[in-house]
Amino acid sequence: MKIRVLTLFPAMFGCLGESIIGRAIKNGILDFEAVDIRAYSKDKHGKCDDTPYGGGAGMIMTAQPIFDCINAVDPDHEYLRIYMSPSGERLSDGIARELGGFDKILILCGHYEGVDQRVIDLCIDREISVGDYVLSGGELAAMVVVDAAARFVDGVLGCAESHETDSFGDGLLEYPQYTRPPEFMGMKVPEVLLSGNHKEIDKFRRECSLELTAARRADLLEAKRGSGDGD
Repeated sequence: MKIRVLTLFPAMFGCLGESIIGRAIKNGILDFEAVDIRAYSKDKHGKCDDTPYGGGAGMIMTAQPIFDCINAVDPDHEYLRIYMSPSGERLSDGIARELGGFDKILILCGHYEGVDQRVIDLCIDREISVGDYVLSGGELAAMVVVDAAARFVDGVLGCAESHETDSFGDGLLEYPQYTRPPEFMGMKVPEVLLSGNHKEIDKFRRECSLELTAARRADLLEAKRGSGDGD
């Protein structure tokens, strides 16, 4: 998968060179680049923002540098073009899985008070939000999308079925996990997990997932029942 993130702050994406995503990049499974929008500004000072028409607080990213940057990276519109926006559809496991199926994704990161609407209308295919809260810019949100989507790309995870047992993989929160030692600070690992009886282990984990989801995210259970997949 090719991923291009357009941003005023490309250095922020250095953290994607670590852990699972970093290994996928090093192994050639993911082709990632953070592209500096400022390099495409025609302003002699590299300016990429201006005051909003109609008044209001803050600054707006101007259309020209973004438009030119997008069309330099993706002249033939081969990428799915995403804008990280609080007005976009809420990121979910289903959307992450869908994005993981694309060969090429371009993500535009806004900053300040946002970007000129005309560049969204001209260039963007899809707007995505990571939640109902405000961030200083789209960079952190873009990292979330990259990480979530990349997990569904073949070869990124060491264990191909890992994402199927993660939280939300089957519409439920993940069951509690334990590892060695079998007792810590007087607290013991549930006996069933030490039994070697995989049928009982699967049953125990399923029950834990259902209890946890009912207690913390009852909306997920309702959605699961509504889809005809409830227990």
